[in-house]
Amino acid sequence: MQPFRTRTRLAVLGTAAAVGIGLFAGLGPIAGGASSHREAPLIAADPQADNTDLYAFVSPDDPNTVTIISNWIPFEAPAGGPNFFAFGQHVRYDVKIDNDADAKPDTIYRWTFRNHYRNPESFLYNTGPVTSLDDTDLNFYQTYDVERLNVDRNTTRTIVNNATVVPSRVGDASMPNYTTLRNQGIVTSTDGSFFAGQADDPFFADLRVFDLLYGGDLSETGRDSLRDYNVNTFALQVPKAKLAKGGNEDSHPIVGIWSTASRRAPSGAWVQVSRLGMPLVNEVVIPAGKKDAWNASKPKQDGQFLSYVTDPEVARLIEAVYGIPAPATPRNDLVSVFLTGVDGLNMPDGVVPSEELRLNMSIDPCTSGCSTLGVVGGDTAGFPNGRRLSDDVLDVALQVVEGVLVGQDTGLGDGVDANDKGFSGSFPYIALPHSGSAQ
Repeated sequence: MQPFRTRTRLAVLGTAAAVGIGLFAGLGPIAGGASSHREAPLIAADPQADNTDLYAFVSPDDPNTVTIISNWIPFEAPAGGPNFFAFGQHVRYDVKIDNDADAKPDTIYRWTFRNHYRNPESFLYNTGPVTSLDDTDLNFYQTYDVERLNVDRNTTRTIVNNATVVPSRVGDASMPNYTTLRNQGIVTSTDGSFFAGQADDPFFADLRVFDLLYGGDLSETGRDSLRDYNVNTFALQVPKAKLAKGGNEDSHPIVGIWSTASRRAPSGAWVQVSRLGMPLVNEVVIPAGKKDAWNASKPKQDGQFLSYVTDPEVARLIEAVYGIPAPATPRNDLVSVFLTGVDGLNMPDGVVPSEELRLNMSIDPCTSGCSTLGVVGGDTAGFPNGRRLSDDVLDVALQVVEGVLVGQDTGLGDGVDANDKGFSGSFPYIALPHSGSAQ
């Protein structure tokens, strides 16, 4: 695809077009950004609690389940030792599910991590080749628990206990068969499948958008700025009934999902420091003076940010720099998904407006004719009906901010159309991390 050039696409006809008009209602003002990489002043100083991306989709190889992937710690250089990349052991990492559309979590999957050293007198991450997760040559390792909280019933149950995190990929000499370690890190039980470890960063984009919108003259496009970087990730794959209201995915197929990180304050209370539902929101929807407040806020409070959606700054900047007319305000076309979901696609009955990644679990995974542009490309199984690893959310956002839903189809994009590594066809789907040997 040629960056920032109108290109021919297959038209989205009939129902898909009608759905699309409302579908991208809050995505327009989020063009250009590394999803949630270093998006706010405070969280930029706390990478262990920085949730970079959230994905949720009906599992393509097991359509009776939903997979949720939550990524953390941006811009992990593969050779970044001797202290490689660990989850925070004093952090509560939560994946929150709203299954009754009241902007409050009904189910929470909570991940907590612990650090272990076999020989604290050594500076080494590993003291020899690591061939299994319980190899004594793995000097530093982490274990984790997963709890399932039923908020309405005020109950908590541990569903994963003392599982081992797959370590950072130090290099080929240290970890000669990393695929084996990845496979050993998948935990399966009657509650579902779970994974925690390092992965290639699946977000793909040219982040030179921040250099005066691609250099001010379109000279800075077509390079994946996340190429060769890793992230820490945890994933779960659970039956749809475990997410749906009353366990009935047929009657209540739509769920809202977001992830948060919390740290304990000096007072002893847990304080939310990071939040992510829809990608790209905090980067360029929310102004600099309110970014930290956004990270501490709850979905039920999202109405306070509405004005930044209906008059998006990015559209005005693109008009000033490149002369592409910004659609007229107020941008009522940019409201639906950001706060409510789309009527007929993923808007639940009686929804309380709130920013969540909404997934209609009744829509089957795409098996042919799939589009990385999701619904804009005629593929209702894709973004923003949930988010798949391959969805090109930055291109979608660029096109919507410039008015594709109100008749102005510019075909904008950043020239980066796919991830630098292919994804797996089975859980946890994410690509293996880049090896430190490659740097």
